[in-house]
Amino acid sequence: MCVLPSCMHKNELPIESTKTYAFRLKPGQDLKEEIQKFVSERQIAAGWISTCVGSLTHYNIRFANQPNGSSDSGHFEIVSLVGTISVNGSHIHISVSDSTGKTIGGHLLEGCKIYTTAEIVVQSSSNFNFKREKDGSTPWEELTVEEKNQN
Repeated sequence: MCVLPSCMHKNELPIESTKTYAFRLKPGQDLKEEIQKFVSERQIAAGWISTCVGSLTHYNIRFANQPNGSSDSGHFEIVSLVGTISVNGSHIHISVSDSTGKTIGGHLLEGCKIYTTAEIVVQSSSNFNFKREKDGSTPWEELTVEEKNQN
């Protein structure tokens, strides 16, 4: 993997200074609300979710190209949680499976309630600032990466 400026794509920037956080959410907590609270309390400007395992009693997910979320109650395993996180806006996707292994995924919405645990590892970089802005390429606010001056 090359991280030299001469071999990087136009919008690709090297991540040089990272910090790793690990935390656990407990039964009844809201997954999205608690992640955003964590980001806000630590003033994370450019972060990402490295891994998460856990379970939910209720999910609320917005599927691709749908205006509203879909929800269900029961017992669900979190099989994936990925995304970019920032005090300036986050974009997180989740996949959950039911007791038969049927798996669904989409945009994480508020209302995903922890069943037994959610063990989350987050990383961040002090070299960047993640923002969400409309750029005209889609109707949504998309990720904008700003490199911070490192003096």
